[in-house]
Amino acid sequence: MSLRTIRFILWGLVCVVLAVIAIQLWGGRQQTPQTFQPDFALQDGNGQTHTMSDFRGKFTLVFFGFTNCPDVCPTTMSEVAQVMDDLDADADRVQPLFISIDPERDRRQGLTEYVAAFHPAILGLSGDDAATKDAANSFKIYFGREEDTSAPDGYTMSHSPGLFLIGPDGEWLRQFAYETPAAEILAAIEERI
Repeated sequence: MSLRTIRFILWGLVCVVLAVIAIQLWGGRQQTPQTFQPDFALQDGNGQTHTMSDFRGKFTLVFFGFTNCPDVCPTTMSEVAQVMDDLDADADRVQPLFISIDPERDRRQGLTEYVAAFHPAILGLSGDDAATKDAANSFKIYFGREEDTSAPDGYTMSHSPGLFLIGPDGEWLRQFAYETPAAEILAAIEERI
């Protein structure tokens, strides 16, 4: 086989490989994006189990936190309360949820009363350790216990501080960073209602 023939074969192989890569890249752009539908099975203060499907037809604002949180949780719940007040007639189209990452202590200390102090529409949910981990994994958030002798019961919780907006079909729409103003959250909901 001559050098010219070998070169011709190699260039042919390079062209084939480049064509395959181009087809894969072009084809990948044409695919429908994966949908993200978080879920959970958690109980309210009356022991009734709720899943994301219970809120189909409504937008849901979902936050993971704990009642002894000194800053992130009350700040976020205050923003959610402001959003609910500002929605006026559309407030019944949005269900805010507070999911406890410290369920045993939060139930003991009054999770239902805690969320009601911010706004009567906020529903507090909790579960056992496994259900809490499953819910957090579904939303792709982190939480963990940290020893802290200055905190109640000698520990606090670290966690992802995001507020999640889920659509009426159960699909994740967006995440709001900590300290996102209520007006920005409200605008994001109103443009979709």
